[in-house]
Amino acid sequence: MQSGAKHGDKMRHLDWKCLLINSMLLFGSLCVLTLLSDPVYAAEELVEVTASNVISPPELTAADYPQILGLNSRVTVWLVAQLHLWFAAFVLAVPIFVFIIEAIGMWTRNRKYDDMAYEFIKVSITAFAITAILGGLLTFCLFLLYPHLMQYLSGIFRESMFIYALLFFAESVTLYIYYYGWHWLQGGNKKWIHLTIGLLLNSVGATLMFLANAWLTFMMSPAGVDANGVFSGDSWAAIHNFLWNPINLHRTIANIAFGGSIIGAYAAFKFLAASSQEEKAHYDWMGYTANFIAISALLPLPFAGYYLTAEIYAYSQQMGITSMGGVFAWLFIIQAVLIGVLFIAANYYLWCGMGRSEGAYRYNKYIKYIAVVIVAAFLVWFTPHTLILTNVELKALGGPYHKYLGPLGIMPAKNTAVNLMILFTAISVLLYRRANKIPTVSRVEIGNLVQIALFTAGIINIFILGTYYGYFTNTVYKIAASIPQVLTTLIIIGISALIDLVIYKGAKEVAPLHWGRIPDRAQYALFLVAVAFTWLMGLMGYVRSGLRQHWHVTDVFRDNSVEAFTPTLGYAASVVSVGVVIFMAMLIFIFWISQVSSQKTVVHGYWKTT
Repeated sequence: MQSGAKHGDKMRHLDWKCLLINSMLLFGSLCVLTLLSDPVYAAEELVEVTASNVISPPELTAADYPQILGLNSRVTVWLVAQLHLWFAAFVLAVPIFVFIIEAIGMWTRNRKYDDMAYEFIKVSITAFAITAILGGLLTFCLFLLYPHLMQYLSGIFRESMFIYALLFFAESVTLYIYYYGWHWLQGGNKKWIHLTIGLLLNSVGATLMFLANAWLTFMMSPAGVDANGVFSGDSWAAIHNFLWNPINLHRTIANIAFGGSIIGAYAAFKFLAASSQEEKAHYDWMGYTANFIAISALLPLPFAGYYLTAEIYAYSQQMGITSMGGVFAWLFIIQAVLIGVLFIAANYYLWCGMGRSEGAYRYNKYIKYIAVVIVAAFLVWFTPHTLILTNVELKALGGPYHKYLGPLGIMPAKNTAVNLMILFTAISVLLYRRANKIPTVSRVEIGNLVQIALFTAGIINIFILGTYYGYFTNTVYKIAASIPQVLTTLIIIGISALIDLVIYKGAKEVAPLHWGRIPDRAQYALFLVAVAFTWLMGLMGYVRSGLRQHWHVTDVFRDNSVEAFTPTLGYAASVVSVGVVIFMAMLIFIFWISQVSSQKTVVHGYWKTT
């Protein structure tokens, strides 16, 4: 026990050293930012700044972009930025559901919720240090490799960048107080203090993300500047640009789903390494909770993505056409494949998890039908509209469109498919949650019939909206039909969940759940979810950034560097894949560090094993 305590002390000292490193990197970056954004120290050729805070973008040539150590500037910034964003998404998402789980534990007075929340936040501590290091590295790379661009942006967003730096330091302090004060602030009013700190941590983290989103969306949809790109001092207009709110919504939901998938991979790692049945039970429950979080955020995520895409179209029709029907169209096919993998893997994990219940045999017969629908919807979801063909293939096919499959490649078919995937995933969740329960309320059959009628009517409505309005009306109605499809799906999920709560309120268990009784292959499904999410975020991040094409700031500040070209899809996919491999290797390192710092999982007697 003493050696374990000493080891724990060493890990705590390591955490505080990481905090010190984070602070040094933060203030080093802040000094560089302040120096380069101050017009007193700025070189005249960088940006024209007058006393009235009017900032004009410079006209650059390839010679104006520094070349350092023969590095490819774009790929260097690309990889560092992507790694930073992956870790940032993780460390911003984890405190959100940690706060919720801790509140549930306080409300139910169930110790296992509190223990799980504490282990979640412990994993994010090391990830937070790496996030800070990558953030500092990204700052220096940007200022060294793209000084003119950063001078222009820091001139516009000087105040918000300074606030960002201060908020980052505040988040560091708040996170460490939240983590190290966990056991100290237990019981009575102290627990409320700890929850308040958690709420403050999430508020600071969300504000940080929103500020950073303002900078990247300004580069896509600049505001507060005139037709020549001249900024005249309206910082709020620059922040509150056209795509700011859509990106805020999309990233918030995506980060929660991504964070849940990474925690699920951690739980799978610990489950496979567990040496006792009690540990397996603990990490099986943790993996289930993480997967439930990921699925809960995954269900509305396609709608948030559609909203973002629609707003991109509204801002610039050319930008929207480039994304969905131009050079990036085939990356959306890859996106469709990855989204399908997410739905299939998440459902597969739920189906494997039904083995924990003695009552699951009642619903096992329905799984094959759910699987058929999800796989069929997946096949429609990634069917391309236009194929890249040789002349011989064009002649054999009779044109660029397949006679029967071509109609499945347009958005009405894909909207219908993704709504069906979401609905049948919701059915999987409902079956899992009721598998081990016996309802005690009367007229349960009526409730089941209402749910069946609700799903049937909703699916018919989605098909009508997707076929009649999608294929036999003009474009305006085709686009507008997607909104009632989304509303139909959300209404079905919401009402059916409420009915389920009423039916199974106070329900009896068929038998105690056998946590830990799940095949190892289910853990690999959790790994697959994490990898697919990571790859998906990387590819879609490239598309979002690549929509600017040869502009640093769309139609305002032209990119005249030697890398100012749209890379081939294979090249882009290779860069993102390298980033995914590096990120996963770093995650495995974090999981290993967590294993070293806590050789044995403490269970408090609440896991019943068989």
